Amino acid sequence: MTAAILSGHRKVRPHGMAGGEPGAPGRNYVERADGRVSELGPFDQTEMAAGDVFVIESPGGGGYAPA
Repeated sequence: MTAAILSGHRKVRPHGMAGGEPGAPGRNYVERADGRVSELGPFDQTEMAAGDVFVIESPGGGGYAPA
């Protein structure tokens, strides 16, 4: 099967507010059945096989005000 993703904040971190720090960027990848890991971009597609796992790590929210 072909799996596709359209996601944001994978390269540009989420902005903080009122001087807060930016959040962590997200990440998309596939853990292949044979142990390999295939990194995916924010707008990407890949062929999947039985036993592959599609992993979506959501970006962290930006901070509010200085720490």
